[in-house]
Amino acid sequence: MGAHYPRAPPAPRMTAMSAVLSPAPRRPIRELPDELVSQIAAGEVVERPASVVRELVDNALDAGATQVTVRLLAGGVRLISVEDDGAGIAREQLPLALKRHATSKIGSLADLESVATMGFRGEALAAIASVSELHLLSRTAGQANAFLLDAATGELRPAARATGTTVEVKELFFRTPARRKFLKTDATELAHCLEAVRRHALARPDVGFTVWHEGRLVEQWRPGSRDQRMGDVLGEEFLADSVAVDHTVGPLRVTGRAGIPDAARSRPDWQFAYVNGRYVRDKVITHAARSAYEDLLHGQRQPVYVLHLEIDPTRVDVNVHPTKIEVRFRDSREVHQAVRHAVESALSAPRAAQAGQPQAPLPVATAPAAPAWRQPGIPFAPQAGERVADLGALWQKPESTGLSAGWGDARNPTDARSASEAPASGFAQFTSDQPAQPLPSGEWPLGRAIAQLQGIYILAENAQGLVVVDMHAAHERIVYERLKAQMDAQAIRSQPLLIPATFPATPAEVATAEASQATLEMLGLQVAPFTPKTLAVRAVPATLAQGDPVELARSVLAELAQHDASSVVERARNELLATMACHGAVRANRRLTLDEMNALLRQMEETERSDQCNHGRPTWRQLTLKELDALFLRGR
Repeated sequence: MGAHYPRAPPAPRMTAMSAVLSPAPRRPIRELPDELVSQIAAGEVVERPASVVRELVDNALDAGATQVTVRLLAGGVRLISVEDDGAGIAREQLPLALKRHATSKIGSLADLESVATMGFRGEALAAIASVSELHLLSRTAGQANAFLLDAATGELRPAARATGTTVEVKELFFRTPARRKFLKTDATELAHCLEAVRRHALARPDVGFTVWHEGRLVEQWRPGSRDQRMGDVLGEEFLADSVAVDHTVGPLRVTGRAGIPDAARSRPDWQFAYVNGRYVRDKVITHAARSAYEDLLHGQRQPVYVLHLEIDPTRVDVNVHPTKIEVRFRDSREVHQAVRHAVESALSAPRAAQAGQPQAPLPVATAPAAPAWRQPGIPFAPQAGERVADLGALWQKPESTGLSAGWGDARNPTDARSASEAPASGFAQFTSDQPAQPLPSGEWPLGRAIAQLQGIYILAENAQGLVVVDMHAAHERIVYERLKAQMDAQAIRSQPLLIPATFPATPAEVATAEASQATLEMLGLQVAPFTPKTLAVRAVPATLAQGDPVELARSVLAELAQHDASSVVERARNELLATMACHGAVRANRRLTLDEMNALLRQMEETERSDQCNHGRPTWRQLTLKELDALFLRGR
């Protein structure tokens, strides 16, 4: 038997977590080398090849380029080359262009507070050069030849090039292999690079853009008008399925195009917002645009839009993030209101008023013209149209159009059947011994009613062909808009609470309540401090008296701190009115006379947002004669 020796205790295993938690040895404070500083800055500025493309195209546009060419290899990982025909960089300034915080865009704090250029930080070229092989080739109009600068060696030598600048970036992240491992496939990186150029192209239709990948032409956008550029980048379908936006309020102007609800997508990937020509991702603009579509979209569908916000540069801070994709507004509520009203005004004009007519931009921020069917001397009460019985009173057949011979009278049992006489099949059809007259051009965009199908749909004939209307959805929108108009005409009445509702509040909520007393009272709310850390709700809007006053107060205070003050109350009010409109609208299987059907069509033509019901579903669809011919193989 051998001797037994005691075992030594096992050494503690050093895990990654213990290494992090263990105290690091103290090191003296020292200045970081310039190369490491630039690589740290590159981590903020250069996320992937698309970041390099964005920064270099920004510089090209600032130089006054009218044509920008981007060449890529391996999705931009192996090579990114951006050529422009701008002003160029003088020979003696080429080495300075690669130094950190060296720029020609700003020179003082006043310049920083009113930036009007795409770039201004002076970090991009230095950061890119620290993680890649960069060559800078440029020539100004006054130089006999161009000069090529090698960022690694600092060598400067003559070269051949026309006026302008070419920045060539090879082997991105070769000096920081860990960063390169985070890149995706070449196809994914190429898609991000194309998206970066696409955003610039939408902002600058006066500049031509060309993108090459692996020697193949991928995209090319020639200079043109703004609408032409949007059609080239996003497709002609976007122009056909969008309305023009042009709204000015005070120092702000919002222009562009907003997609109709039918063009909404499942993802928010077609939402382009620009501030003074700079693409931004801003919560204020996104929230404002989404709120304009609030009762127009179905489910979680996302709107599509291209919005350009023009604002005094001193009223917006673009020096928020190194990538310059975030901004901060001096008055965010002002911007929120301007964007929301701009989109709402563009979408409010009913497309039903344009049905059967050539495509043309809808009027922006103006009320729809009075329909042709409205005869002089006919009184129009705002409350009319909320009941089916009101519809007939608003409909009058024009005597001057020659259509009266082809129309039956709903009061004459020989011309049209009443609801009790409707056939059991549910198809109420209008018959007449006289042939139908052709529809005059420009009259009744939604046409004249010819039948009711299964008690659900109205079939109408217009100059384009057949119009199918969901009568419940259409009448629901009409009633909803009238209820909103009636409530907007009156002040929001308050309902005092018998016992005030108190709740613990954060310091921010207490400060907002104290600073916004006038706004809260305008909304029908009375919220006042009860103790230093408690707020009391003493009155709520009468229409929301059955709701939770504490939840309402918290929501309004949160909106007051960020966005438009009235949006929460308005949203709750609209939900209530939408429920009332849904229950008050004509129901399925209700037999309508031809006069009632025509009156419904006429009201659709003048009611704002009548193309969708309160839940975002479409209210009507157009079937052209060409589409009908295709169903029956006519002309083949």
